[in-house]
Amino acid sequence: MAKGSQLSQLKASLSQANDSSRKNKKKTSHRKLNPFDLKVTKPKHDVGGRKVKGVLGRPTQSRQTGIEQRERTLLKELEERGRVGGIVDRRFGENDPSMSLEERMLERFTRERQRTSKADMFNLEDEEELTHYGQSLSRVDDFDDFGIPMDDEDDDDDEGDRVADNQEEPTSKKSKKDVMAEVIAKSKEHKLRRQMEKEQEENIRHQLDQDFDSLKSLLYVSDPSPPEDALDNSAETSVPHEKDDSLDYDKQVRELAFDKRAKPKDRTKTEEELALEKKEALEKAERQRQRRMLGQDPDDSDDDMADGRKRKRAPVGDDLGDDFVEDDSAVVGAGLGEQGLVSNGAEDGEAESETTADTGDDDSEEDEDNYSVSGESANRELGSEQGDFTETMTAQQAPRPQKSSGAPKELPYTFPAPASHEEFLEIVEDVQDEDVPIVVERIRAIYHPSFAPDNKLRLQTLTRVLVDHILYITSPPKPRTKLVSSLIPHLFALSQSYPSEAAECFIGKLSLMYKNLSRGLASGVLEANSRTWPGFSELTFLRVTGIIWPTSDMKHVVVSPARLLMGAYLSLCRVRSFADLASGLFLSSLFIQYEALSKRLVPEAVNFVVNAVLFLAPNPYASSDALPGTFPSPDLHSNPSVALEINPKVAKNLVFHKPDLWQLLSGNVTEQSKLDALGLAIDLLDRFAELYKPLDGFIELYDPIYMIISSLECERLSKDVQFSLASVRDKVGRLLKFARQSRRPLFLQAHKPIPIPTYIPKFEQKSSLYLRRQDPDHERNEVSKLRYQVKQEKKGAIRELRKDARFIAAVEQKKQMEKDQAYNKRMKKVFGSLEGERAEEKAMQRQKMRDKRRAGRK
Repeated sequence: MAKGSQLSQLKASLSQANDSSRKNKKKTSHRKLNPFDLKVTKPKHDVGGRKVKGVLGRPTQSRQTGIEQRERTLLKELEERGRVGGIVDRRFGENDPSMSLEERMLERFTRERQRTSKADMFNLEDEEELTHYGQSLSRVDDFDDFGIPMDDEDDDDDEGDRVADNQEEPTSKKSKKDVMAEVIAKSKEHKLRRQMEKEQEENIRHQLDQDFDSLKSLLYVSDPSPPEDALDNSAETSVPHEKDDSLDYDKQVRELAFDKRAKPKDRTKTEEELALEKKEALEKAERQRQRRMLGQDPDDSDDDMADGRKRKRAPVGDDLGDDFVEDDSAVVGAGLGEQGLVSNGAEDGEAESETTADTGDDDSEEDEDNYSVSGESANRELGSEQGDFTETMTAQQAPRPQKSSGAPKELPYTFPAPASHEEFLEIVEDVQDEDVPIVVERIRAIYHPSFAPDNKLRLQTLTRVLVDHILYITSPPKPRTKLVSSLIPHLFALSQSYPSEAAECFIGKLSLMYKNLSRGLASGVLEANSRTWPGFSELTFLRVTGIIWPTSDMKHVVVSPARLLMGAYLSLCRVRSFADLASGLFLSSLFIQYEALSKRLVPEAVNFVVNAVLFLAPNPYASSDALPGTFPSPDLHSNPSVALEINPKVAKNLVFHKPDLWQLLSGNVTEQSKLDALGLAIDLLDRFAELYKPLDGFIELYDPIYMIISSLECERLSKDVQFSLASVRDKVGRLLKFARQSRRPLFLQAHKPIPIPTYIPKFEQKSSLYLRRQDPDHERNEVSKLRYQVKQEKKGAIRELRKDARFIAAVEQKKQMEKDQAYNKRMKKVFGSLEGERAEEKAMQRQKMRDKRRAGRK
């Protein structure tokens, strides 16, 4: 930049601007002259390295940009504001009132065809005959007049001559004769190509016709029973004949027309339709069974039965004379027909129940392998020796009816809905145990809730009846656990359909069990006659509860009371006999089933299992005070528990077996049963360790248990028992080691460094502008920010509207000024012409006056 005064700098800039304007005619240097093009906002406190937005502004440039943008958008809207569009109807004859509608359409159609014919006049690709000078090209064989050779050699020669001519005269223009010859040659080439393609298609079609016999075997199905004529002419058909290879095509097409068409499959039926079909099938089978019992033909229609017309079954060759009687009431025997279908359905029902039972057994395979009582073995080993739990059922007080050992009768297909357990016992009185699930299934099918409104109440009652029947069949003297396994699927389905009513039934049974426990505790915990521990039927009920209802919920209307009741049994009841010990072990195994998913800690179960190990295995602890940890053991070395200890001399050659709970509860105590109970207790400790190893307090829970297991005096027992104890002890030791390794000591919480205290003055929230949007209430602060944004947007919109209004006013003013200028220009032109005429008129008048004056002088 030039140095000196402001005037010298201005002169230098002007000279540079003049030089640049001569080259590119752009006055860019003048922009540097105006100091008002830039607007600088000086901050109050300048901080080095900080970039503040909005310090440098260009108001002139932004104003010009806004004007240009409004010219592109707003100005066009103003110019097109009064514009009205329209459609001009230029169809032929539309605005001609002298033409009718038919004449207009005919004229339009004629013109359309004329336009199409003009466009297709020189289209040589059509299949229609092309003419040249009124002569068809397809009929012209020689083109000698056009100079086109027909032989290939002539073509080659002409082509060489043509190439030579083109090389000599590259810029020569083709004559009309050459152009037409080329067009005709191309037309012949296309026509020859189409003929070749047609011949190729004909060859392919002919080949398909030849191969039709091989395809006919896929279209026609051979008849397994040939007609008699074919059998007579077997000699002729054995030898291939030419007639077989050339069958009449039309005959085959007619045969295909009469082939069986594919039919759509039946739609998927709803649950109500399937239930209705099953009910109708059962009712029909029952009617046929009744007819067979009366010696009638099972195929008789219902109308014949209603009219009282009974037809006898016609004798067949296999019938014996003594088996055929004239009495209608004689029983002919079981017939075939529909019974087979229904029996198949019954077998399906049995298979379904067996499948469900097997499913329940699969869940307990691990328990069976580890000497625990669960799954099918648990249902098989359940038993009871108390009657308080079932004292409300009168049917259980009566002796259990003995099933007839004779030939089994035919099972009916329809049964009445039982209103109580007594009625259900009457229904299944002569029914074998394996057929009871079939009876329940048929009752559910006959009384489906979609058939009648009362069926829902009947099935709800059936749910209660099944619960009572499970308790009935598991009561002494001989429980039937296989029947329990087959009835559980039906009880599960009914409980899923009617959960509220089923839950009330289960809660009622649990309440009765709690009352029995309270009564037993009130009569004396150590009394031999007080019934505190649950019996076989109660244990079965608790097992079924865990199968029917979800046990992983945090709070359940049925499982939560059952879990509390089981904990009360283990914590409040005292061990007085081996049966009490077996009942407690089964309750502990039920807790493992209940808490398999939720993994909730049950200290009552762990404590009881540890006490069971101390009761059964020889140990060095003289009293409960010498036990490690805090496990309570009030019955250690008491009179009943001393009798439970295993005798090493008798059991030195015995090994662990899977315990039989019904045998353990029956009171037959042997050294083998004690050893089996010990194996079950040790296995439960192993499974509890596997279940509770993720807990934070696993070390405190299982460290005393590890010490107890390590101190057991089992050296005089068999090697199998010692190996099992050693494996469990090693596993628990490894789990404790891993738990100690994963546990780390506590550290003080790491805090951020305390900042240096500042002495910033405190501002009032209401009066200070610094904290006007720093409200501690988050919602109120967000509302305030949103209100501020709306205010700012409103101000910006008002500012833009004002700018638009000023722009529109400037445009209108400019238009008005242009109109005024044009008007003034026209007026000036008119006034100028008038003044010129007036001046000429005055000049003429002056000339006349001068002429008159001159004439007067003369």
